[in-house]
Amino acid sequence: MATAIVTIAGRTYRMGCDEGQEKRLEELAALVDGKIAAMKESFGEIGDQRIVVMAALQIADEAADTRDQSTELETEVKSLRARLEGAQARESALEARLELALGDAASRLEQLARDLSRKDAGEESALAGLPDEL
Repeated sequence: MATAIVTIAGRTYRMGCDEGQEKRLEELAALVDGKIAAMKESFGEIGDQRIVVMAALQIADEAADTRDQSTELETEVKSLRARLEGAQARESALEARLELALGDAASRLEQLARDLSRKDAGEESALAGLPDEL
């Protein structure tokens, strides 16, 4: 187990933490110390215990707001993913319909080409028996 030395409200504490978490613990302690210092500046000396409780409540309030925002964003992301999946399904269905329509159009064009080819061949054979001087 690792340790970190932190100072909060003018008092130094030796704290145990997981290996590699020392810097994080020091940053958190600096946040708490900053909140306490800001409250002392705003309210003056109203007692260490009360200032610490007020700072803790303010940090908890900020954490709750952040959690609420995170929950709202997660809900929005889920909604957007559902909309995206719906749009992708519609796109796939449209692509399938387009593919069928193009296949049908190609088949009709091929049939028209065959019909025209037969018609041209029939006209040539009908014209073959006619004199050239018409």
